[in-house]
Amino acid sequence: MAKKILIYREKKRQKLEKKYHLIRRSSKKEISKISSLSEKWKIHGKLQSPPRNSAPTHLHRRCFSTGRPRANYRDFGLSGHILREMVQACLLPGATRSSCAG
Repeated sequence: MAKKILIYREKKRQKLEKKYHLIRRSSKKEISKISSLSEKWKIHGKLQSPPRNSAPTHLHRRCFSTGRPRANYRDFGLSGHILREMVQACLLPGATRSSCAG
């Protein structure tokens, strides 16, 4: 189980990203339309004004049940070992078990 503060920090980043998403997108569209370099720098300054944690690259996917930050499957929102346990317990319909013969 991940520490509660890490999960809370990730939720805070998601809220910030939603809040500043339109500002970032509109600034990027303006940059692509303008040809002069000096105006592009001014708009680029606007892009740097929102908080760093509002950038989508700072987001990290976490397991829905444990909060684990690594080895997550996007389709299920679960980490690998939790996904495997749920498949073995027949809790995910349509998912089949596989094992290596070796």
